[in-house]
Amino acid sequence: MELSVVQVSKPEATNFIFGQSHFIKTVEDLHEALVGTVPGIRFGIAFCEASGKRLVRWSGTDEAMIDLACQNAMAIAAGHTFLIFLGDGFFPVNVLGAVRAVPEVCRIYCATANPTQIIVAQTELGRAVLGVVDGEPPLGIETAADIADRKDLLRRIGYKL
Repeated sequence: MELSVVQVSKPEATNFIFGQSHFIKTVEDLHEALVGTVPGIRFGIAFCEASGKRLVRWSGTDEAMIDLACQNAMAIAAGHTFLIFLGDGFFPVNVLGAVRAVPEVCRIYCATANPTQIIVAQTELGRAVLGVVDGEPPLGIETAADIADRKDLLRRIGYKL
C-alpha cells in the first residue's frame, strides 16, 4: 500500500463538499437536491465512477465550479467519491441537509472553504480516502470576548436570532 496526500486545488474562499456515495445516479440526484434547495445556486459536481467505464461523471450550473470539481476528482481518483464546489455566495450549511438526504450518499468527509488535504491510500485494486485535513490546528481556547464575537457574528449574518 502506498499513501499520498492530495491538496484540494481551489480559490481561497471557495466552499466545497467532499463525500462518498455508491452509485452513478448520485450525480443527477445531487444536482436535483441542490437546485431544489437553493434557487439560483451555482455549483459543480464531479463523481468518480468505480466500475464500468470508470469516468469522472459531472454536472452543475457553473462552468468554473464544474471544472474545479472535475480537476480535483481526477487528482483524488478514489472510487465513488464526489466533490461539490459552490459558487461565490453559496455555503455548505445551506445544502448539507439536502446532500445528506440523497439516498446514495454514504458519508460526508468535509464541507469547508479551508485549505484541505485528502489522505489517499493506493492498493493494487485502486484508491481509498483515509481521511481529510481541514484547515489548521487551534491556537488556543476562546475567551469570553471571543464567545461574544462568535455570537454577534452569527446574528449579524442571519444564522441565529
